[in-house]
Amino acid sequence: MIETGIIYTESCLETFKRMPDDFVDMTITSPPYDDLRDYNGYHFPVEDISAGLFAKTKPGGVVIWVVGDRTVNGDETLSSFKHAFAFKAAGFRVHDTMIYAKNNPIPSDCGKRYRQCFEYMFCFSKGQPKTFSPLTQQIKQEKAFKSFRITKVGRNDLAHDHIAPKERKVNNIFFYNVGTSSSKDKIAFEHPAIFPEQLVEDQIKTWTNEGDLVYDCFMGSGTTAKVAELLGRKWIGSEISKEYVALANERLARYVEVHELTTAK
Repeated sequence: MIETGIIYTESCLETFKRMPDDFVDMTITSPPYDDLRDYNGYHFPVEDISAGLFAKTKPGGVVIWVVGDRTVNGDETLSSFKHAFAFKAAGFRVHDTMIYAKNNPIPSDCGKRYRQCFEYMFCFSKGQPKTFSPLTQQIKQEKAFKSFRITKVGRNDLAHDHIAPKERKVNNIFFYNVGTSSSKDKIAFEHPAIFPEQLVEDQIKTWTNEGDLVYDCFMGSGTTAKVAELLGRKWIGSEISKEYVALANERLARYVEVHELTTAK
């Protein structure tokens, strides 16, 4: 019915028809929003896609949806929030609203506004996420502190000292380089808008385990497939552009050995 390790040359709505329900552990993608990206004129129906993803996502699975907004005549479209409401209407929870901040955004004249340097990175979950392996950061100072409680007669120290943790979860604002510093694969930049590989790696590690199935419904240059493969996850992609599928398959050929890189017909 459907094979893993393949980028299907078709709309994700067609790929959904190949999938059984409750099939995918995680989807990570960035849709061609607000005509900001050249996808050969493809316009996507977000309501149908969000409903399809809900049906095909396993209970406890997540969708990482990276999206921004276009400014038209000084007015932001708010497409990102429209998408979030569409996913809620489909049955997903908005589990987290993360920020993908760009260390080196493309210079532009923003008029009477600050430079645009981020996109939203929504985590939509089908129920409570089954996997959460958060990225952590070291805490520089390790301090001992006493537990206490306030009583009617004042402060009452409890018996045990506590040691502050040595590390903690990172914040939900993630900073990445974009452009040519976001991948070592030169061929990837034949696509107009690629994911930073580190972004995909961080999210796949957070929400999945080895052997889980990762899907990208707008596979583009193949970044999701490459990172999933290198992290020991199974993967599937959809991409309506034949040119981008050929680009992604050529890029992946140096990394993928156990999966046959054939294009679905």
